[in-house]
Amino acid sequence: MGILRTNTLSGIGTDGPVFDGVTRLDTFGYVVPPVGVTSDRTLAGVTTAQGSIRFNTDSQKLEFFAQDQWFEMVIDTPALAVGSNSEAGARGVWGGGYTTPSPTTDYNVLDFINISSTGNAIDFGDMIDAANNTKGSCASSTRGLWAGGNKEPSTNTNRIEYITFASTGNSIDFGDLTQARRGVGGLSNATRGVFAGGRTPTNVNTMDYVTIASTGDAVDFGDLLTPSSSQYPDTCASPTRGILAAGSPETIHFLTIATLGNTQQFGDAGANLIAGGSNSIRGIYNVQSSNGMSYITIATLGNATDFGDAHVTVSVPAAVTSSTRYAYSGGYIAPAASNTIGYVTIMTQGNAVDFGDLTVARYSAYACSNAHGGL
Repeated sequence: MGILRTNTLSGIGTDGPVFDGVTRLDTFGYVVPPVGVTSDRTLAGVTTAQGSIRFNTDSQKLEFFAQDQWFEMVIDTPALAVGSNSEAGARGVWGGGYTTPSPTTDYNVLDFINISSTGNAIDFGDMIDAANNTKGSCASSTRGLWAGGNKEPSTNTNRIEYITFASTGNSIDFGDLTQARRGVGGLSNATRGVFAGGRTPTNVNTMDYVTIASTGDAVDFGDLLTPSSSQYPDTCASPTRGILAAGSPETIHFLTIATLGNTQQFGDAGANLIAGGSNSIRGIYNVQSSNGMSYITIATLGNATDFGDAHVTVSVPAAVTSSTRYAYSGGYIAPAASNTIGYVTIMTQGNAVDFGDLTVARYSAYACSNAHGGL
């Protein structure tokens, strides 16, 4: 067996070096495959061999070439079904929130549902402290993150905390935002979480990001389009694009998650959109203080379009999604906080139906899932 020891390996001819027979890499580090955007697959003069492997920076996933086409390497979601539903399922978790009137009650409760079933939410664990309303949230297929928020009436936090979907238990400290603030919007693809906007109490157009699989402090990502778009942005995502709806009058902005930079104009909201969620194609929103619901197509630009009616008229709920369902809960139904959960099928248009109840009625909770559209 030959041994090659070198710091630099240059290509020979058009095909590069060829290793014949069994080739073994002994390292405690890692191997970095070719990296590029989707369009690099078809560069002029390049012939793709069966079994080729590359990392796609558009989808943020490894992919391989077989049977004359590219396939993504994916990880199965573990079976997370609850109650009487025995099928593997997507898990949605609501965290924090508060109720009024005075004295204000701040909650550190975490509760979850299996999105593919119906029924009441189940206790998941507790958040680190009670500074838990108006946080931003995002998730990978394994971890859910919450960031920022405040304890009424005025104490803001820069804390980021996380949970592991496959287990239940209390949240764990992750790191800090670049700035303590409340009213943060969160979105993510499979690897990167972005926390956008908020109030200190003045509006800030800051956007931070983290790598979800690690822990540590957030890093600057860019700026929201205008300061007026930074107050309580409601979000959704595909694997490549993050969507934020906010401002007065409310507009819709977008960013490319895998790059750094400022948001760009997407379209008009047509109403005050809240509780954003999506699969990889379509984003769904409730309409604030209404039973209306709206949707967008994430890969295009354009205005929000009527979807159907919510099962209740609610203010400030939060939503979780799977590839097929959008489920929203919490919020305010006069004269009190709500615990009702409703859901729709994302790729149809129609009215929502009842799903069940949260463990605690509250509003300004934030929610995430392990099967949303950014994954």
